[in-house]
Amino acid sequence: MKSSPAVLLARHIVLILFAVAFLIPFVGIVLAALRGDSETGGFQLPHTWTLQNFAIAWEQGRFSDLMLSSVIVGAIVVPSTLVLATLAGYGLAVLRPMGHSAIMTTFVIGLTLPTELVIISLYYNLDSVGFTNNYMGVALAEVALFLPFSVYWMHTHFSGVPRALIESGRIDGASDWRILRELLLPISKAALTTLVVLLSIWAWNQFLLVLVLMQSPTRRTAVAGLGYFVGEYGTDIPLLAAASLIVIAPVVVVYLIFQRSFVAGITQGAIKG
Repeated sequence: MKSSPAVLLARHIVLILFAVAFLIPFVGIVLAALRGDSETGGFQLPHTWTLQNFAIAWEQGRFSDLMLSSVIVGAIVVPSTLVLATLAGYGLAVLRPMGHSAIMTTFVIGLTLPTELVIISLYYNLDSVGFTNNYMGVALAEVALFLPFSVYWMHTHFSGVPRALIESGRIDGASDWRILRELLLPISKAALTTLVVLLSIWAWNQFLLVLVLMQSPTRRTAVAGLGYFVGEYGTDIPLLAAASLIVIAPVVVVYLIFQRSFVAGITQGAIKG
């Protein structure tokens, strides 16, 4: 059923208002980052436009090391979580082993587990096996943190695949591995891409785990390093704004690159419904 013009107009107005509400703070940060050292003043245009704040923030905050650390952690977390979640989601949704409902319920319960509740015990457990202050310890902790949602996401996706498609593969003599590889993965690109974008953003923005598990200043990720940068340059607003934009830039780039697939994956369930 088509919506009336008044309903469509109301929807567009609401969307525009939400977009403006989200963009106004971002515009303020950009304007602040482009001001000279001695300038202040909300959303007013800078009297002197300069990019020097970005260069100073990059050097003073040692963002070369911080960005590299974020990339290393993300390069471990994203593919590891994606592979494990895909296999677990396929197994629980398609193969349905004994107790699959209870296992899935456990993953759903894991969604409610806050990081703050386990961070202290997690630190001592990882420290006892030498996994603190290194990339692998942080990456393993993040994989465990992101797995409940990732498994739930892939389980929901594979549950929506027509059973006739899976049964046709079995009739042709295809193994479970081949069904996953040749039948299900090719039609799961939107769901997988969406999960990759979400995992990349979460891994990049993770703060508390890195703050607790990584003590070396040169091994902290960009977001954790930004926290220390704020403590050191808390009164220099242009410099803080420039550092903030440096940290969020990769997230924006990732989203823009995968925007179409991300939106398609998010709306896939609603379209099927």
